[in-house]
Amino acid sequence: EVQLVESGGGLVQPGGSLRLSCAASGFTFSNYAMQWVRQAPGKGLEFVSYISSSGSSTSYAASVKGRFTIARDNSKNTLYLQLNSLNTEDTAMYYCSKLGDTARGQGTQVTVSS
Repeated sequence: EVQLVESGGGLVQPGGSLRLSCAASGFTFSNYAMQWVRQAPGKGLEFVSYISSSGSSTSYAASVKGRFTIARDNSKNTLYLQLNSLNTEDTAMYYCSKLGDTARGQGTQVTVSS
C-alpha cells in the first residue's frame, strides 16, 4: 500500500522559509517521478514542482520558480521541498504524490502571515 506522509509545514512570516518533507513507503520510491501540489482555501489543486526518479530533472510552476527547490533522497525514500521568500499567496495545504497519481498523503499546512 502506497503511503505518503508530509511534514514540515507551519506558520511563517512573509519572507520566511520552510522545508517540507514527504516520507514514502509501499512502493519502490527510486523508480518514480514525484511532485508537490498545493491547495489554497477555496481553490483547486495547483501543481508546484516535479522531480524525475533520479533527481536529475526538475520543473516548477511559474509562481514558485526561483523561490522553491525540490529535491529527493532515494536512499531515505524521502522527497523534499525548500520554500524560500514565502508570501501570503503561498498559504495552502501542500501534498506530495507520484507524478500522474491522485493518491496523496494527509498534507502539511503552510500558512504565511504577519
